[in-house]
Amino acid sequence: MTRKHEINWSRKSHNYTKEELTDLVDFLNTTDSFTQDVQKEKFEKEFSEYTDNPNCFAVSSCTSALELTAALMNIQKGDEIIAPAHTFCATVMPYLRFGAIIKWADIDMDTRVISAETIRPLITPKTKAIVLVHLYGLMCDMDPIMELAREHGIKVVEDNAQSLGATYKGKKCGTFGDYACYSFHTQKNITTLGEGGILSVKNDDEAKRVSGLMHNGLALYPQREEYWIPAMSDVQLDPKGVIPYNFCLSEPQCFLGRKVLKRIENLNQTRIERAEYLKTELKDYPELVFQKIPSDEYKHVYHLLPAMFDGSKFGKNRDDLIRLLFNEYGIQAIVQYYPLYRYPLFKDLGLGEANCPNTDNYFDNMISFPFYVWASKEEFDYEINSIKEAIDRLRG
Repeated sequence: MTRKHEINWSRKSHNYTKEELTDLVDFLNTTDSFTQDVQKEKFEKEFSEYTDNPNCFAVSSCTSALELTAALMNIQKGDEIIAPAHTFCATVMPYLRFGAIIKWADIDMDTRVISAETIRPLITPKTKAIVLVHLYGLMCDMDPIMELAREHGIKVVEDNAQSLGATYKGKKCGTFGDYACYSFHTQKNITTLGEGGILSVKNDDEAKRVSGLMHNGLALYPQREEYWIPAMSDVQLDPKGVIPYNFCLSEPQCFLGRKVLKRIENLNQTRIERAEYLKTELKDYPELVFQKIPSDEYKHVYHLLPAMFDGSKFGKNRDDLIRLLFNEYGIQAIVQYYPLYRYPLFKDLGLGEANCPNTDNYFDNMISFPFYVWASKEEFDYEINSIKEAIDRLRG
């Protein structure tokens, strides 16, 4: 095949429309504030309505949202958190800062997310929370996980960084657990100028703490006779013992978030159609096994498009495929989510031991193909045909 394109691993999930950019410039020229104002309030309200989630707070990242859940749960040194090792490191970093011990849950080999079966053996009297990740755009099997959590009185945090718009039995991601965390990072299904996130908190009393906790402890005084006395705002410590953060999302980011949220369903539909097209085109290549959708009760929104590659019949592995695609076809496929317990950082923290054979097997054989909605049809077809030709060459 003649190389027609260079298809790199893009760090941008979508483009903004001309109308969105024009409106943003108008907003920048007319707004009275660039932070903590009307756009934030509207974005939180509209996001809450879209996700069917209460108490939504716009924050600087999904990691910030996860950090706030650790504070709200009053995580203490020695508390145990169950989480997958097949995820980005930010999923567990906040809990480490509070002194928690991470217990690594294995993934299901078909769905590549954790399950009640892989969580159950890790539960002890010290277990404080389950942090689950709806990875690649596919939700975990939530009913048995929630049943298990209720049985043991354990909190559930949903990391929805990759799954905005995904559903399970008709309910959107983030509506099952005690906390829901979302990401608007540059590579996610929608982005607010490269960074951003949302935290949703089920418990109304806990939710009252979030505004101050995420913004330097600032809180409004009760109604008073003179608006400037004793000061414009109060600073409070709530919850006790946790120094507040500055996790604010700017007004321009919230403005764009509102705009792009209106077309999240269209963006996701493009992802779904492209993913299904690629998988259909590669159906005669059983060496590639994609993430399994358990039933039509799941809606997969394909944040990414990874597969497991098995070339053992012809003495090849995924590195051979990645190398060939890159060197001969200009396609930059990658590997993702090195099992966290293999990193020096986690080993240094005493978290280098795990019983996760599926996690190890999957990572050692996985390949993630470039996948984004703004690529042209010609580029996407070139990528698919290149994958076919590369595997044919590896087959010999």
